[in-house]
Amino acid sequence: MIRFKALSKTWPDGTQAVTNVSLDIPHGQFCVILGPSGAGKSTLLRAVNGLMKPTHGSVSIDGVELSASSERALRQRVAMIHQHFNLTNRMSVAGNVLAGLLPVVPTVRALLGWFRPEHRAKACQLLNGVGLSPAHLQRRAGDLSGGQQQRVGIARAFMLDPEVVLADEPVASLDPKISRDILTLIRDAARERGTTVLCSLHQIDLAREFGDRIVGMRDGQVVFDGTPAEFTDERVRALYHGAQWEDQPTQVTDESSNTAHTHPVMEPALA
Repeated sequence: MIRFKALSKTWPDGTQAVTNVSLDIPHGQFCVILGPSGAGKSTLLRAVNGLMKPTHGSVSIDGVELSASSERALRQRVAMIHQHFNLTNRMSVAGNVLAGLLPVVPTVRALLGWFRPEHRAKACQLLNGVGLSPAHLQRRAGDLSGGQQQRVGIARAFMLDPEVVLADEPVASLDPKISRDILTLIRDAARERGTTVLCSLHQIDLAREFGDRIVGMRDGQVVFDGTPAEFTDERVRALYHGAQWEDQPTQVTDESSNTAHTHPVMEPALA
């Protein structure tokens, strides 16, 4: 379980990015974080792998608090899928996927490409699982389409069978059909391994379809926490009320996912 306990972050210029956030994310849950730009979604995600150091409060995974002494071990249990793929464009597809082993493989071995046969076999297996054929292995990552690059990013993220995957707006730069395909791949890979997913999104319809749970953030605070079915259009409008046009959700539908989550529902702040 991921536990955020009274987490706050104030940037050096005084901006309050996150304010007193307390959440428990159960093992194996697909939790979607929604909210306008600047709501604190990315900051919250980055607190889990130590890329953001909180000003106050704490983050723990299965009771182990993230600290200077535990950070390295916990990072091996957490993987990230990035909005802009974060691949090395000049490197081959296979090399980018194998880079997912960097937390446990000595840097010199990785730079020289000295990976064990079982590691290479797993990379091939994962690429096949995300729909990329062996013909893609030696292609440069920069030559792939956006959807293909994100598939490589997913394969890389699951190289160490992480307990937690952080997906920071993983479909923001993809078209609707490919977005749904990518989220399906993340969800299915996570379910197969019992992995917890924290995924920030802007697309309301996708949040309702893929999330077991939706957490709405605004101005650094949690203002909604519930099931997709409870995240009604009225609550969507309340969450995004007054946001700039580029921050508005891309689509609002009347359909809700029937998927239930295993975490008790907090009293929503959006009535």
